[in-house]
Amino acid sequence: MSGSLSFSAEDDDAGCRVLTATGTLDRKSAPKLRLTLLKALAEQPAAVLVDLARVRLTDPLALTVFTAVGRQAAMWPGIPVALCAPAPVLAAALSRGIHRRLPVHPSVVAARADIARRHVPPQTVSDELLPVAGAARHARDLVTDACVRWEIPHLVFPASLAVSELVSNAVQHARTMVTLRLSLRPRHLLVAVQDGSPDEPVIRPTPGPSADGRDGGRGLPLVAALALHWGSLPTAGGKVVWASFPLGDPAGDA
Repeated sequence: MSGSLSFSAEDDDAGCRVLTATGTLDRKSAPKLRLTLLKALAEQPAAVLVDLARVRLTDPLALTVFTAVGRQAAMWPGIPVALCAPAPVLAAALSRGIHRRLPVHPSVVAARADIARRHVPPQTVSDELLPVAGAARHARDLVTDACVRWEIPHLVFPASLAVSELVSNAVQHARTMVTLRLSLRPRHLLVAVQDGSPDEPVIRPTPGPSADGRDGGRGLPLVAALALHWGSLPTAGGKVVWASFPLGDPAGDA
């Protein structure tokens, strides 16, 4: 008989999101676990710690959810995800094959200590934008200033152009407040635009420049062409669309 999972969440003093799962993990409950973890990633905490002490595994195939979440976390938002205190059966299953992608710790305390020792908090810039015509231009200025300050001027053009498109899309379609966040990671510049609409972004044929000739108009195909990776995740009140740009300077590699 299929089981179910319930979750509770809290944020600790270090900014880590601690998710405590209770119940049975199988193929029926795995999608709920995946969605819960992805929403936690979308909030961009310092780390996500998953307390599995009260989880009973009945179907090893359900563990693929951790592989998928680990892959997403590596692309964006680039934060640590750790599995904590699994029971012996679950711990043994997690130690095999592709399921080893995420680190497993004997307790939440041990995971928190390991993350504090191994991971340096990224440099970040964030701002709240009104859903108005000048939002994209302001976003470009923020990206330009951050790239110059972080000494990655070669990313000014692709990152500012991509952010301009993402903010323009949010202003046009979501019509809510927009949160822009930039994070400098060891190998990538990560950008994220969060709005209050749950509708997933859809790639449409490129329409060309916008009617006013200034902000946006070229859409997600341009973002896909400029970024190494891009995607979207649901949040509690809408969605976040993200993109990553490698720090390597093409001119410097020539």
